[in-house]
Order: sequence, then C-alpha cells, then structure tokens
Amino acid sequence: MCKEKYVWLLFISLTLLTVACSDQARSEGEMYDANQIREELSQLDHNSDIIYGKEIFDDTKAVVPDHVGNELSCLSCHGDGGLAPNSPMVGITKKFPKMRRGKLTTIEDRINGCFVRSMNGDKLEEDSREMKAMVAYFEFISKDVESKKDITWRMNNDKKKVPEPDLTNGARLFVEKNCVSCHATDGSGTSDQTGPALWGDGSFNEAAGMTKIEKATGFIQNNMPKGKEGTLTDQEAADIAAFLLSHERPSGDPEELTDYHLDPSRSYITKERREAIRNGNFDWTSLDVIVPKEKQQN
Repeated sequence: MCKEKYVWLLFISLTLLTVACSDQARSEGEMYDANQIREELSQLDHNSDIIYGKEIFDDTKAVVPDHVGNELSCLSCHGDGGLAPNSPMVGITKKFPKMRRGKLTTIEDRINGCFVRSMNGDKLEEDSREMKAMVAYFEFISKDVESKKDITWRMNNDKKKVPEPDLTNGARLFVEKNCVSCHATDGSGTSDQTGPALWGDGSFNEAAGMTKIEKATGFIQNNMPKGKEGTLTDQEAADIAAFLLSHERPSGDPEELTDYHLDPSRSYITKERREAIRNGNFDWTSLDVIVPKEKQQN
C-alpha cells in the first residue's frame, strides 16, 4: 500500500513538473530572442541598408538632422535599437498596413508620423534610401514573426483609466524619484539616448502621442525609473506625467499635423490645456480617461 502511494505521488509530481516546464517553455517561446537578433545584425555587411536603418533609429538627430526638429531619436523611446522589452519594435511591420484615423496607413506613414510629431521634424521621402533603410531594419528584426497575432510582447503603454493627477505631487516626485539625473531639472534632458528632453524646444511636440495623459502615464509606469521599472503606482505615474505635460513644448507644423490633436474630446495636453493646468484652472475630469478623486478606491 505504501509503495503504491509512493508511486502515485511520484507520478503526480512528475506530471506537475512536466506541465510547469511546458508552461515555462511556452511563455519563453512567446518572447523574441533579442540576443539572437543582435548576433544576426552583427553578421551583416556594415554598409547594408539594414545597418543604415539601425543607425538612423539609434541616432536619428545626428544621422538625418534635416528631418529632426528637436533633440530626440527613435532610441529615446524605444531602447536598444527597438529590442528593449518595455517598448519593442519587433513585429511592428506585421501590424501595417492598417486603418488608422480613418485612412489606410502604411509602415512608411507611421514612421513619418513619428518624424513630424515625436521628433517635431519633417517627413522622409518614401522612395529615399533613409526610409527604405528604416523599413528594412524593422522588417529584419521582425522577420521571425509570422503575423500580428504572434506579437504578445508589445507592451501597451496606454492606460485605459488614469487617476486624477496631483501636479504638486508630480513636481515633488520628479525630484524624489531622481528623474532629474537623466532629464535635468529643467526637463531639457542630458542625452537623446539616455535622458531625452521631456519638455521645451528639444522635446516632442503637442501632437505626439506622448502628450496624451494616458500614454504618458503608462509609458512612465512601464519604463521608469530606470532599473526600477514598474514600481510606480498609477497615481505616482499620473502625477509625474501631469507635471511634465504641464510645461511648454513645440506646437509643430499645423499643415503636417492637421487639427486631430486639437479635438477637445481627445486627451492631448495642448497649449490651452497646459496654461490652464499651470494656473490651476484645468478640470482633469473633463477628460474621459480620468477617474475623479472621489471615485477612486481607497
């Protein structure tokens, strides 16, 4: 009887171990292999368009200065050549073309959207070597992804709901969490690669997705502070986001940006809203994504 019980327990243990290992392997299999991608990149001809695309991605403002109007590069938001786990670009080419803002959008359109918004600059010509090189780089790092359904790692930096921010607390946290060590006390940044500008002329313009309070909150919570990502509470991330978005930033080229971000039903923190925030007159609850203080769970 004891022997039978022992065998039965051993069988259960081995079964559970097999399932656990299988689940772990499946979980690991869902993630792309950044080391393998780096190794494959290192074997490419240095003069290839793929490597040129990576160079543009990593040091955009230096490689294509005529198309960047601030002090940022693609790397400022997407670390490690877009291979960093928090905001990766692996698989991005599988998501385009798609309908976006009522029109069919290609990967080239999406790239240029970042140039005119996040980098406050000018579009690349679609038939230019620079554009083809960036697309080639994205295709290379995405080549092992079969379809957009396989992209399980692209972290959604948008928060569905954001607690009503406290600007004063955001200013305090900006110092307390040592954001100033990378982004400087005046938000001008220390480097496009390690501490990009958060406001002022060197930062993204008011039509960039990052000026939406829910995206800024999500991005900050997922990516900051460096080495302690994910440790900020929803409230802390929202407070810091509100603080940095309350500062002035470029308005961008109105002809390129149109008036999409100026729609009052959207959550972009535009010039008018920034002024109201600084004056203490902005009603955060006018934005659908904001959860009023009285409705937040204690």
